[in-house]
Amino acid sequence: MKRKIYNELSKWKNESKGKTAILIEGARRIGKSYIAEEFARNEYDSYLLIDFNKAKPIVWDWFDNYLDDLDTLLFNLQIEYNVKLIPRRSVVIFDEVQLCPRARTAIKYLVADGRYDYIETGSLISIKKNVKDIVIPSEEESVNMYPMDFEEFLMAVNEEMLWEFIVHCYERQIPLKGLHRKALDLFRTYMIVGGMPQAVLEYRESRDFDRVDKVKRMILQVYNNDIAKYADNVEHKVQSIFDAIPSQLQRHEKKFRLSALKPNATYRDYDDSFFWLADSRIVNICYSCTEPNIGLRLNMERNTLKCYMADTGLLISHSFNENGNTPAELYQKLLHGKLEVNEGMLVENIVAQMLRAAGHKLFFYSHSDRNDSSNDMEIDFLMAKSKITSRHNIIPIEVKSSQRYTLTSLRKFTAKYGEYITDPIVIHSADFAIKDGMTFLPLYMTPLL
Repeated sequence: MKRKIYNELSKWKNESKGKTAILIEGARRIGKSYIAEEFARNEYDSYLLIDFNKAKPIVWDWFDNYLDDLDTLLFNLQIEYNVKLIPRRSVVIFDEVQLCPRARTAIKYLVADGRYDYIETGSLISIKKNVKDIVIPSEEESVNMYPMDFEEFLMAVNEEMLWEFIVHCYERQIPLKGLHRKALDLFRTYMIVGGMPQAVLEYRESRDFDRVDKVKRMILQVYNNDIAKYADNVEHKVQSIFDAIPSQLQRHEKKFRLSALKPNATYRDYDDSFFWLADSRIVNICYSCTEPNIGLRLNMERNTLKCYMADTGLLISHSFNENGNTPAELYQKLLHGKLEVNEGMLVENIVAQMLRAAGHKLFFYSHSDRNDSSNDMEIDFLMAKSKITSRHNIIPIEVKSSQRYTLTSLRKFTAKYGEYITDPIVIHSADFAIKDGMTFLPLYMTPLL
């Protein structure tokens, strides 16, 4: 299956010319190892892959003993893995490099040596355990890898032409009309299956939601095992947050309430736990912004946040887990938009997923007035324009899952912060439209923002 990150790796190879290594960061089971090896196989004369999940202890020892003797280090690796490396025509892959921090340290010296290119893959790269006592190499570029986006899903199910038409309509700001229903049905399928490559592959081959659900549950078990194994000293807090995500997202106000976990809990108590989940790429954190001016980060409130699952397909399997599986009937209701309960949380979660994959940080706005409820308002997402000007830099985004909805909060927000904002966007299940100074965007166009 095609992944767009391949193009980023090509750009790095052509522009870096061996002056930097590249680190592919992302959650477990999103295809980091696959894409690194596929790229190496296609773009180099030979490649040497070290999977630190399987590497022998002697290999680890070489990175401790031979950093000042790279000739010996590289010679030993070629003998051990039976690969001949060719200067400037070969690449070395450090797979799951976080397991061997010393190998990551070695990148500084290996890049300076200049003989070969270096690709690293890793999860949980930034947690203390994986960076303790090492110097992060400045010669290391980093690229984030996410679950498959809607475009990649369409490529996987042989619908590339439909995506080209969606882009065509977005750029010209016109509706899809006759193809809107097909695009929306495929999008709902994508939301249900999710973007984990194993799940997408299973769907492509079997079209069986039961089998897809089993794949997703296996991945969720991997995440639960990782929490127990790697979330040192905070594993119970991390697990409690992870387990509470569905119940928190189904609330009308989706802000994460720690009181649901423990009475009188504070974010200071759980800060490391949220960081662990975010660094593992299991979740996407959306922070409150108290005022939508030129710098969203300047007004970020870390103690008020929403916690989305990084993959909506996994969220569905995580949410409907009473009997150890998600019934096929429920998948059918989701596919046809017949499940009213929890629909809103799924749609908002996948919008967060798509915005994050497109490179946007996640912010929202919320205001409540105890004395006058008419001043209450909540905007699902705030996004900064790509080009900053002196005024009108922030795009407010409202997400609507049902066919019937009101835009009370968005209108109040626009009236209050008109000098700061531009082009309010409503993401909904209907076709593209522009009216009343707002852009109404079908869900499947979200990645193009």
